[in-house]
Amino acid sequence: MYKNLFLKYLQYEKRFSANTIKSYKIDMKQFADFIITDFDKADIQSVNDKMIRAWIVSLMEKDLSSISVNRKISTLKTFYKFMIREGYIKSNPMDKITSPKASKKLPLFVEENQISNLLDDYSFGDDFSGIRNKTIIEMFYNTGMRLSELTNLKNENVDLYNNTIKVLGKRNKERIIPVHTSFVKSAKKYIQLRDQEFVNLSHDCFFVTDKGNKLYEKFVYRVVNKYLSLVTTIEKKSPHILRHTFATHLLNRGADLNAIKELLGHANLSATQVYTHNTFKKLKTIYKQAHPRA
Repeated sequence: MYKNLFLKYLQYEKRFSANTIKSYKIDMKQFADFIITDFDKADIQSVNDKMIRAWIVSLMEKDLSSISVNRKISTLKTFYKFMIREGYIKSNPMDKITSPKASKKLPLFVEENQISNLLDDYSFGDDFSGIRNKTIIEMFYNTGMRLSELTNLKNENVDLYNNTIKVLGKRNKERIIPVHTSFVKSAKKYIQLRDQEFVNLSHDCFFVTDKGNKLYEKFVYRVVNKYLSLVTTIEKKSPHILRHTFATHLLNRGADLNAIKELLGHANLSATQVYTHNTFKKLKTIYKQAHPRA
């Protein structure tokens, strides 16, 4: 009875879509089946917070993602708010329920030896496109910049004399990134070939296509995907993976987290801290391999 009234409330008052209402209906049926089976309770009015917690535990034991579990909890929260509003119950059992934290996916990255193999051992070719493609890979790995930041990079932003690159990031926030002398050599070689190939460019973009036009994001993605496929089997092989790789390798080598935050252009430290999980995972592996009592 209450479930049908609730679904009509979702349809006519909340104006939820048919698919959303279908999801709510499935969640409510699963919950009702659980309290009947495990607590012999057919009356949803008599449900308490302990029963709801037991249901949540049962969902988590089925290896449901935290996102799926939280969605089902949200269904119950909406249902019991409806029950309180209509006067069907006096106290809300969901008031004592805390949703589990959503698990964050660890960022994928390319191993150090794989990057070294790509940049040191693989031949990109000595023509303009080959040198440019290698410089693109090196730029991402040496700076950790975003895809949009690379495609919008101007010649004036690249200061090879002082080994720095000025990047215009999100919210038009500028940051200065130092680069290694080995990258400077690659960049100079690229500039030399670019200026020989295209004498009078109509723009001031640092990277250009084979026809001298400004790079576009799909072009860069294809380049990165092509070359990362030669050295790694990770699912995603995008420019953003090289950004993750940059940050993870710095952290693994002992770089300060706040310094990495500034290099990446993160607004707050919490966005950078996700990389510490990968580092801690590596430390645990090293400990198990190296400690005599591990």
